Amino acid sequence: MSPVPASAEGPAPPEVPGSTVDLRVWQVVFIAVIAIVFTVAYLSLYAQLNKTIWGEDSLLVVTPWAIPAAVVFFSLLVGLSRKYLHAPDVIHEGFADSLKGGEGGKPDHRTFPGALLSSLFSLLSGASIGPEGTITLLLMYVSSFVRKRLRIESPSAALGFDVAALASAFNGVIGSVLFTGVFATEFQVGGNKNALRLLTWNLLAGTIGFGFYLLIGFPSFARSIPFEPMGEFLPVYILYAVALGIAGSLLAVFAGVSMQAAEKIMDRVFGGAVVTRVLAAGVVVAAVGYAIPELLFSGEAQIHGIITDPARFGAVMLLGMAIAKILLLALSFKSGYIGGPLFPIIFSSTLVGLALSLVFPGIPVAILVLCIEAAALTFALGAPLTSILLVVVVGTADQSMIVLLTLSAVTAMLIAARVKERMGERA
Repeated sequence: MSPVPASAEGPAPPEVPGSTVDLRVWQVVFIAVIAIVFTVAYLSLYAQLNKTIWGEDSLLVVTPWAIPAAVVFFSLLVGLSRKYLHAPDVIHEGFADSLKGGEGGKPDHRTFPGALLSSLFSLLSGASIGPEGTITLLLMYVSSFVRKRLRIESPSAALGFDVAALASAFNGVIGSVLFTGVFATEFQVGGNKNALRLLTWNLLAGTIGFGFYLLIGFPSFARSIPFEPMGEFLPVYILYAVALGIAGSLLAVFAGVSMQAAEKIMDRVFGGAVVTRVLAAGVVVAAVGYAIPELLFSGEAQIHGIITDPARFGAVMLLGMAIAKILLLALSFKSGYIGGPLFPIIFSSTLVGLALSLVFPGIPVAILVLCIEAAALTFALGAPLTSILLVVVVGTADQSMIVLLTLSAVTAMLIAARVKERMGERA
């Protein structure tokens, strides 16, 4: 199912040849403010619920056996939201699809309560998903609702309006004033004849969202996993970047294969039994999380303790956890949870880099981690500029590191192109 539910009102009207994006500046500012306020409210609600349920002083942490019970309970709620409230899902979509909004689509607003509850339950369940997918989904409901009230009907204007909403939210969440300028160009508006105008609205809305986040001091992904600068730039680092680009690509290939396998297995075993499907996945997540609590949730909070002392786990354990995280990500996507792939992929890439740093202590750990992250995200999302900028913002990369990230991303793009060519030949 698409991350944006099918319209109950029929398809959007056809584009008029030669038409332009007829948005007004005030409309862009209006949706930008609404989008960032909604996002902050949603994330604040989630943070409060997460603290109450999963916080250090909660009953779940004090009583370890309650952790798997809570995972299964929230998974059940996700399934019930899908069955009785018709909550959407991304079961038959890919990683990149979870980050895309509708191009002038009209979500059925009758399903918004289900989408909202399923999003919160998914994030609280401990499944291996990030909040960015839930934000994208919910903002498409909000944007579509506001568009209808403002009588913005042309597909080009609708696309610009939707992308402006996403820009306002994601620039704040990621912590970069330019992030969705690049994001929109690669994901949303790159092939649109009104791309420059759409990008202008995107930058305006994104600046509003970023400024709002900055003023209220709300936490973002920016600088969430910083590493020490690598220092002197050595020629051998270029070879490292290419090799790590290959490693990140292999991790992304594994993620893609896992997604396909999880979808086939879940479809074959459970079919349309939506509650049983997500409940079974919850049992698996609960079992893994009980054994290795670091693998619960997106990994955004759990990664810090691992970075502080990776030797406590050892190289083999770190690699095993990285693989398990990817498998949990695929299982979460294909069982019915709503969420995004960004931080689970960053989590796994970081663990692979830390494992390599234990084996090759002479190589700066920042190179090992950030280059793998850039390559894995580039391959998985098919968006090199977005991936590089995301890693730069999250990992606080300097100019020398950006050179290596670019080489890793290019390596991943070349490998991805070859993989697609081979798949096309087989097809």
